[in-house]
Amino acid sequence: MPELPEVETVRRGLVPAMEGRRIVAADIRRPDLRWPLPEKMGERLTGARVLALRRRSKYILGELDTGETLLIHLGMSGRILISGHAVGDFVHEASTPQKHDHVILDMDGGARVTMNDARRFGAMDLIATKELDAHPLLAGLGPEPFGNAFSEPYLVRRLAGRKTPIKAALLDQKVVAGLGNIYVCEALHRARISPKRLAGRVSAERVGRLVPVIRSVLEEAIAAGGSSLRDHRQTDGELGYFQHAFRVYGREGQPCVTDGCPGEVRRIVQSGRSTFYCPVCQR
Repeated sequence: MPELPEVETVRRGLVPAMEGRRIVAADIRRPDLRWPLPEKMGERLTGARVLALRRRSKYILGELDTGETLLIHLGMSGRILISGHAVGDFVHEASTPQKHDHVILDMDGGARVTMNDARRFGAMDLIATKELDAHPLLAGLGPEPFGNAFSEPYLVRRLAGRKTPIKAALLDQKVVAGLGNIYVCEALHRARISPKRLAGRVSAERVGRLVPVIRSVLEEAIAAGGSSLRDHRQTDGELGYFQHAFRVYGREGQPCVTDGCPGEVRRIVQSGRSTFYCPVCQR
C-alpha cells in the first residue's frame, strides 16, 4: 500500500499538469474501482478547473472551482501517469488507453492524466469541498507529520498509558496521518526503539525524539521518489528509489547497519504485518 512519501511524490508530479488547469474531457471507463464511482462523474469533472492539489494522509485532494473536491486513493495497485506533457526533462506523448486505464482526464494544457489500476483497489470520489472534513475516509485523521500539530508534547500525550506496541500505536491514523508499515519500521530503528515495546512504557524523552526522526525518514523517502516494492510508480512512470536506503525493512538476516552494532535484522509479525527490527540496538 503506498504510504505518505509515495502519495506525496505523485501529488508533486501532478501539480504542473493539473493545478490551475481546466479538465477539458473526463473519460470514465468503468462504473467502479474499489467502490462505485460518483454518479455522473465525467459530467461533473468536465469543464472544472483544478484550483489546488493537496494531500491528506494517503489521499490526493484536487479542489475544483465547482465547489467539489476530487479525492484519489491509489490503493495497492493504482498508478497515476501523465502523458502529452513535459515531465522533468522529457515530453511523454499522449498515451493510447490501455486495458486497466479506468479514468482519463485531458487537461487544457495538453496533459493526459490517467488512473491505471489493475486490481481496482484504488478509489475516487467527488465531495462537496465544504463537507470534506466529514468524509468517512478523512474524518478523525490525526495530524500530518510535517504539520505544527504533530509535536513532541502532542506525541508524548497521545502515547502515554497506551498498552499497545509502539509500532501499532504509530500506525494508528488517528494518532498521526499517513504513516505506514515501511516508514514506522525505519523510524523506530533510527530511534533505537523496539517495535515490541508498549507505547506507554517508552519514556517521554524517547517518544519526543521520534518526531524529528519520523520527519527525517519521510523527507528522505520523498526526495528519493518513494519506495517501489511492487506497483508504485512516479507520474512519469519511473520507480522510486528509497528502498535502496532501507535500514531494516525487507533485510531479514542481514547485519544491522547501526555503527558498532553486532546484531542482525529480524522479522516478526505484528497485527498481521511484517515488522523488521534489530533486537540488539532497538530496546
